[in-house]
Amino acid sequence: MRLRGTLMLLAASFFWGTTFVAQILGMDGLGPYTYAAARFALGVLFIGALWLLYRDKRAEQRRAGTFRSGFRAGIPVGLAMFIGVTLQQVALLYTTAGKTAFITTVYIVLVPFAAVLLGQRVRAVQWGGAILAFAGVYFLSAHGEITINTGDLLVLICSFFWMAQILLIDRYARAVDAIELCFMQMIVCTIGSAVLAVIYESFAWIDIWGAAIPILYAGLFSCGVAYTCQILGQAYVEPTQAAILMSTEAIFAAAAGRLILGETMSGVQLLGCALLLGGALMAQVRGTGKSQKN
Repeated sequence: MRLRGTLMLLAASFFWGTTFVAQILGMDGLGPYTYAAARFALGVLFIGALWLLYRDKRAEQRRAGTFRSGFRAGIPVGLAMFIGVTLQQVALLYTTAGKTAFITTVYIVLVPFAAVLLGQRVRAVQWGGAILAFAGVYFLSAHGEITINTGDLLVLICSFFWMAQILLIDRYARAVDAIELCFMQMIVCTIGSAVLAVIYESFAWIDIWGAAIPILYAGLFSCGVAYTCQILGQAYVEPTQAAILMSTEAIFAAAAGRLILGETMSGVQLLGCALLLGGALMAQVRGTGKSQKN
């Protein structure tokens, strides 16, 4: 089960990382909120189809008295994710993508701190893995950028909401229906992004059609598949380990940028990849399984 959770979280990281390329291509001519609303709406359709597909299983669980709906739990999870996504998007107007990627991953260190405060045990090897992964993201994305501006502060605030999303999923993933939890999360993000798009942006349907492929990839794989994998994966993996595993999206993003956009990687960035992978491997050391204290 632990291996299954690890593989699911790595799959989520892969889709999130490669979606950075889709986001760059998809927002050529589209506002960020319109793009976000379109991809989250596709995520709603994808997960809605899964919800219908598993209706018989839910009916069996109801008859057995073991079913717990995930719709209510999905509201705070969705709000945390929506605020995190929105702050990150606004921050990109003021700071660089590299610094945004680095500061966002402050959650790698915040999650174990919060887990301790919530009464969960975080082992020394996990602290080491978190710090190593955090250093890896720095060398991979923000090495040499030391100035602080408004955008950087917004991203720092954003990282707290990503931490909240991870911890909320850890709380609910094993207790409620995972598909309904993810379904409601997507609905909240779709509605929030659509409202911001109506208020701050204008668009033509031809622009959305022109970005159809990036939106399809981001909507189906990043929103639909990846967030479902995150929720299912966190049912078997403790939050500190999950945060480290999900931070590997930076490696997948760098690899996708090189293969698709022709971006190059320096020796320092390759060092960052190695450190990040090292941190992820440390988190897999036996004896760091999911705590039973909740």
